[in-house]
Amino acid sequence: MIALIQRVSEASVTVEGVITGAIANGLLVLLGVEQGDDEASADKLLHKVSGYRVFSDENGKMNLNVSQAGGSLLVVSQFTLAADTKKGMRPGFSGGAHPAEAERLYDYFVAQAKASGMPTETGRFAADMKVALLNDGPVTFWLQV
Repeated sequence: MIALIQRVSEASVTVEGVITGAIANGLLVLLGVEQGDDEASADKLLHKVSGYRVFSDENGKMNLNVSQAGGSLLVVSQFTLAADTKKGMRPGFSGGAHPAEAERLYDYFVAQAKASGMPTETGRFAADMKVALLNDGPVTFWLQV
């Protein structure tokens, strides 16, 4: 399972002209599900995403996680993160989870984030989404479990 996280001042997702999720300060989490991922993978990745210290403390050092910074999560499904880009000029997607399994684990990740008390917004799985963000820093990290 892969998360590309971006520290944002604000971010939103629009589907068919309607905003489905929006946050102010927090993390935009682009979430990719690979073959072989399971609930344990999702739990481990959520623990890493929620605990990753990418927000500045009073000394300007990245020592705070999203909760400590008073932030939220905006979780967006992103199957292209599982792409194989090693050969040629066209990505391969054979490493990605089957769509039904990917949706199940995406929903699980989101449910676990919400159950932990983390303010969490979402896009819509497999939809044509327009993602808008103001990357703060820019600060972007690739997390994989």
